[in-house]
Amino acid sequence: MSPFAPFLTGFGLSLGLIVAIGAQNAFVLRQGLRREHVGAIVAFCALADLALIAAGVAGLGAGLGRAPALVTGLSLGGAAFLGWYGLSALRRALHPARLVAETGGEALTRAGALARVAAFTFLNPHVYLDTVLLVGSVGAAQPLGAQGPFVAGAGLASLVWFVALGFGARLLAPLFARPGAWRVLDLLVGAVMILLAGGLLARVLSTAA
Repeated sequence: MSPFAPFLTGFGLSLGLIVAIGAQNAFVLRQGLRREHVGAIVAFCALADLALIAAGVAGLGAGLGRAPALVTGLSLGGAAFLGWYGLSALRRALHPARLVAETGGEALTRAGALARVAAFTFLNPHVYLDTVLLVGSVGAAQPLGAQGPFVAGAGLASLVWFVALGFGARLLAPLFARPGAWRVLDLLVGAVMILLAGGLLARVLSTAA
């Protein structure tokens, strides 16, 4: 099996989950607009995502290796969640919101900025559901030898997003303040998630055949 397919699966899944209006993205955008500690914040966010994804894939992969029947269960559960997430994104496209960064307030020290982004990252319960459990289960269910490319693709998607958001903040802020941009983004996310759900279901059916 070509490593390119699991790489793209990881990239698409991670990017689809991370591109959303939330406190972490708003904070990265804020710091990008203020040009404060952008490199450190981007590196922290990308490395945190990579560590959580790798931990999820490795931990779940070890368990799945001893219980192959769980692969089918997790794949079906992952497909259901991805389908639901995709449909939710398509519904959001009907009533798009905006991502507006608050640029006021006092300047933050590097330690203060990292402490704040760490709180936005690790105190958000969705990070464990999305990054560790969902991405981890999909990655762990990849065929033998494909987990590494999957993690690499997922990690690269996180890096690309945060680099674009942090260093391209002055260009992206006016775009993300427009609901129409989020409508297009949610339509793309919805399509990607539904395609990934279909791929998981196809893999389950081919394995059972």
